Amino acid sequence: MERRDKINYYLDLADVVSNRSTCLRRHYGAVIVKNDEVIATGYVGAPRGRKNCTDLNFCIRQEMNIPRGERYELCRSVHAEANAIISAEREKMIGASMFLCGREVSTGEIINNSNSCSMCKRMIINAGIERVFVRDNENEYREIAVQDWIDNDESLSGTFGY
Repeated sequence: MERRDKINYYLDLADVVSNRSTCLRRHYGAVIVKNDEVIATGYVGAPRGRKNCTDLNFCIRQEMNIPRGERYELCRSVHAEANAIISAEREKMIGASMFLCGREVSTGEIINNSNSCSMCKRMIINAGIERVFVRDNENEYREIAVQDWIDNDESLSGTFGY
């Protein structure tokens, strides 16, 4: 058996973390790593003390047919990236990498070409994270330099989605 490469190993961890997600549409898991040490993990879920969408069996964004990457202010959940950042010390995140994996709830398939929403991008930037690895299928991923999100600020063009 061939040993799993390090990036896919951390993406596998993010995939496992996503199993705790409570969103009815998509399950995401995030893992923050620095110097080969896991700093924090996060998954999609309602704020502590509030009912999750899985408990309510209801998603307003789904009912309104809102496409991915848009109108997150209507979402009950805290995103995986935000939950991981909330759980980590900023000093440990400076220069770290984030690993992100998402799956469609309806099919269980990995979400191809996903990305962080604009709110999560801003949090990742301010946390000091340098790179984000996003899984596209079981073995392939994209590496995003966070500096690209700084240099190419989509909020200036009003771009929706991802």
